[in-house]
Amino acid sequence: MKLEARNITVTARSRTIVDGAGLSVTSGELVGLIGPNGAGKSTLLRALLGITHRDAGHVTLDGADFAAMPAPARARSIAFLPQDRRVEWHLTAHDVVMLGRYPHQAGFGGPTPADREAVARAFAAVEGEGLLDRPVSVLSGGERTRILLARALAVEAPLLLADEPIAALDPYHQLHVMEILQTRAHSGAGVLAVIHDLSLASRFMDRLILMNGGRIIASGPPAEVLTPDHLAAAYRITGAPNAWSRLTSSSLA
Repeated sequence: MKLEARNITVTARSRTIVDGAGLSVTSGELVGLIGPNGAGKSTLLRALLGITHRDAGHVTLDGADFAAMPAPARARSIAFLPQDRRVEWHLTAHDVVMLGRYPHQAGFGGPTPADREAVARAFAAVEGEGLLDRPVSVLSGGERTRILLARALAVEAPLLLADEPIAALDPYHQLHVMEILQTRAHSGAGVLAVIHDLSLASRFMDRLILMNGGRIIASGPPAEVLTPDHLAAAYRITGAPNAWSRLTSSSLA
């Protein structure tokens, strides 16, 4: 499955936040969307899904107009982990993750055995079994991130969009979540993730898309994107071409 966006433009209060951006994500690849704060990454992600209004641009899924698809079909095709980790409902972690199965459910029949199995797989993936019956309202920020990631994984959609999936996580769980995303992609799903840690981006991502000032200024394998010129243009920092790869020797114990 292929998600493709062309000429995405988003403005707010006469300010252009995303300026003619285009990208694609295909089943089997893990793509990192990187760039400095305020580059337009989160807005672009939400514009792809139709959550944020686009002033221009077109999004297709396997060549079909994504916006014209029925809402349940869109929800089954693309799972989303938002940057906002708030949960307004007084639900247990299990109930929150079960919400990921809603696009697959018909009427008021309740969860099926397939739904329960998908939820169990999602909890196991994030090592969240110990959080199963705890109210989400009492979880730490990192625990809530893992539960909301599990909700997205429970959809078992062919495409996953994740906005800062390792925010608020300790180093162990940062590596663990990156491995989850990599496994998901290499198992056949397409994954697009906003990420700020360039060392982890270099280590795990198959391809990087670099944004700055609302525009995409580079796209390709990590070694071709994390160059001194690109780092200077986007982040106003200097670094050797292989600096980030030398920071990626850590692994899970």
